[in-house]
Amino acid sequence: MSEVIFGLDTFGDVPMDDNGVPVSQARAIRQLIDEVVIADHLGVDVFTVGEHHRPEFSVSSPETVLAGMATRTERIRLGSGVTVLSSDDPVRVFQRFATVDALSNGRAEVILGRGSFTESFPLFGYDLSDYDVLFEEKIELFARLLEEKPVTWRGTVRAPLVDADVYPKTEGGLRTWVGVGGSPQSVVRTAKYGFPLMLAIIGGQPERFAPYIDLYKRAAAQFGTTAWPVGMHSPGFIADTDDEAKEIYWPHYKVVRDRIGALRGWPPVRREEFEAEIQHGSMYIGSPDSVARRIAGAVSSLNVGRFDLIFTAGAQPISARLKAVELYGSTVVPLVREMLAERQLTESAAV
Repeated sequence: MSEVIFGLDTFGDVPMDDNGVPVSQARAIRQLIDEVVIADHLGVDVFTVGEHHRPEFSVSSPETVLAGMATRTERIRLGSGVTVLSSDDPVRVFQRFATVDALSNGRAEVILGRGSFTESFPLFGYDLSDYDVLFEEKIELFARLLEEKPVTWRGTVRAPLVDADVYPKTEGGLRTWVGVGGSPQSVVRTAKYGFPLMLAIIGGQPERFAPYIDLYKRAAAQFGTTAWPVGMHSPGFIADTDDEAKEIYWPHYKVVRDRIGALRGWPPVRREEFEAEIQHGSMYIGSPDSVARRIAGAVSSLNVGRFDLIFTAGAQPISARLKAVELYGSTVVPLVREMLAERQLTESAAV
């Protein structure tokens, strides 16, 4: 297994201060800058922020936040997770991320997605009945723009381009992934354009996503594109002990989970389900040792090349979030690397 990349991911959830009072969305955005500075200092490989247009999340413009992060960090890669391409303009997305890439000296990346939330469609004047064609046409155009040459393109969801050159150019290309939540068609589309695949594994046993990784590799072979190392992102939280991590995470997670569930027809989440996800599913919550062992197991079983931890889910207090970022960078990632190296040695010795 080649060197695994470890990242942190957040939707910019609005936290509480240590007196239990929700902070402003502006303060929540500044909190992200504090967190990425710690992650950068401790050697985390990548930090991504998602795009949402809801009151519980502070980030609606990931690349603007990433531009701020670029000026405060030195080595960590900075990306979106995800950019909702369907309700954006591919030309503007490329321009904005090329600008972040310039500000960060080549550390920008974008994860394109269709978006599991739909608020951006009416907000920006798009019809949800065009959900599929919007992404299909726009990812095609975005793939062309990544060549950084004049583009001639015609579709049905935006104005055509005729020999259009787009600026600024990057100095080494814009690293681009596609985020997929479990649609085989999306996996095949990602392989068709030769993009790396980022799997959103947010519930159930991670091993059930192995067929999607196999599909990605087989589709890439058929299209003659490159099957890049696959990434996964999953929720989690770290504190000094298993119990402390669960007690900090649970009440705020339940609020957000039930609010979203009410919109989607899900029943309220029960504590037993939460505990089961931590034990056997896709929630990496606990002490550094517990979380590291579970991440190492998932990375090994799926043979992925990148693991991003979604470390916010609701209004967890500011100080607890900072501690979780610190423990992830200082302890969890080094432990996982050691565990993966030991597994590799054991497997090599057994051959």
